[in-house]
Amino acid sequence: MEASIIGFAALMTLILLRIPLAIAMGLVGVVGFGLTQLELYGNPRGWDSALSMMASVAFDTGLSYGMSVVPLFLVMGNIITEAGFSKGLYRAANAYLGHFRGGLALATVASCGAFSAVCGSSMATAATMSRVAMPSMREYKYSDGLATGAIAAGGTLGILIPPSVILVVYGLMTETDIGKLFIAGLLPGLLGIILYMAAVVIAVRIKPESGPAGARSSWAERLSALKGVWAINLIFIIVMGGIYLGIFTPTEAAGIGASGAFLIALLSGKLNFHLLNRSLSNAARTTATLFILVIGAVIFSNFINLTGLPMLLKNWVLSQGFSPMAVILIIIAFYVLLGCVLESMSMILLTVPVLYPMVEVLGFDLIWFGILVVVVTEISLITPPVGMNVFVLRGMIPDVKLMTIFRGVTPFWMADIVRLALILTVPSIALLLPNAVG
Repeated sequence: MEASIIGFAALMTLILLRIPLAIAMGLVGVVGFGLTQLELYGNPRGWDSALSMMASVAFDTGLSYGMSVVPLFLVMGNIITEAGFSKGLYRAANAYLGHFRGGLALATVASCGAFSAVCGSSMATAATMSRVAMPSMREYKYSDGLATGAIAAGGTLGILIPPSVILVVYGLMTETDIGKLFIAGLLPGLLGIILYMAAVVIAVRIKPESGPAGARSSWAERLSALKGVWAINLIFIIVMGGIYLGIFTPTEAAGIGASGAFLIALLSGKLNFHLLNRSLSNAARTTATLFILVIGAVIFSNFINLTGLPMLLKNWVLSQGFSPMAVILIIIAFYVLLGCVLESMSMILLTVPVLYPMVEVLGFDLIWFGILVVVVTEISLITPPVGMNVFVLRGMIPDVKLMTIFRGVTPFWMADIVRLALILTVPSIALLLPNAVG
């Protein structure tokens, strides 16, 4: 127990010193593993074991079949983003919703949700939609707070609505079926879109001038706008439909999705060598970053498991007589606090290996717990002081003050609290579809 506490303290110190998280986790994990082997188990070859463990983790992760889903989904998302299909989504949503008060913000949330279904990245969704939606909302004199809040909050849907890279990492770390995790994210993601729209409606009812009504589109214009969404809808139906029906695995679905995105962009005339090169380069860089993070997290997790912390934590919780729901509430509070200082992927990598054995022993479904953790993580993406989506928007729209964006997202993270409470009290929201798949 003492060794694990020292390890976490050393890790937080390195993070505060701005050492990259992957390097910090790997360094603490290797040193801690070696020292624990020497001191607790009297292994004279402790350092050799630590170095051997590091090499084994790097090799196994690099060749992991499960991890191959990550670069494929990233290629699919990058091609969709670079080809500009997001503009068609926003145009279609705006045609049907733009004439309502706050309609452009409603269209932004809807198009963020649809774009998330093929992107898988919250920050990419926020950055892309800021370029697409912000000019229109400024043209119709929307307040900067409501406009940026809708984009930042809508972007958080990227880590829940499948395909989600965070759900892939969670599934690999807990040995949970990734296909079922993807399917489990659908209803909570749809619920998030509905609640975000409700937040927009309430915000413009309280302050009507923040979201004036736009121009009403004719039915001919609406039908014409639907032509811009067929590509994304087709890719989503093939990928998720194939997983849901058991036609192919998530990894095969990722390959089909990446190939489909390439062919659709090519046939639509939106693909050129420069775009393809940029899409593949971005996917390669992101993949390398994620692989290094996962390798560092597994090394650190091996050290923590060697100290026996997960087992000690589980036994302590059981001995204290806490009710299972009380434990979940404590974990949620812990994640909310952790989200103030860490970004989403760091939170997942650091905490899930320690917490999931205890959650499983308490009788909770790991698929439900994964969705719960991702929803809490979504909240951290738009809350101060870290709020990664807020800082992404600040970089894309530098003339909007940081505090304006944080004030703008307030109604949306309140909607996230409502969604979190619903998933907590009605687990079938997350488990209905996975149980239907069997």
